[in-house]
Amino acid sequence: MERDCTIEEYLELAELFKVFGDGTRVRILGALKDKEMCVCDIADKVGMNKSAVSHQLKSLKMANMVKSRRDGQNIYYSLSDTHVEEILNIGFEHLREGR
Repeated sequence: MERDCTIEEYLELAELFKVFGDGTRVRILGALKDKEMCVCDIADKVGMNKSAVSHQLKSLKMANMVKSRRDGQNIYYSLSDTHVEEILNIGFEHLREGR
């Protein structure tokens, strides 16, 4: 049986869900579900400029939702773990179930 959550844990969870509260960030996460990408590829996929994507990636990285790796001069981004993809999938499943 799971233990009761603390107030701090509830607050941290609320902060996590705030990250999902921005449509741009969710679109970026969706773009990264299938493969790692560089900023320019993400920008093309979501139809935004590289500066705006970089800004959102910084927020996603601080929230531990994406990770990065450097290959020469390029930086590639991917989802930090399977939990992020699971949260997205459960959210979409919930939306579709309600229709």
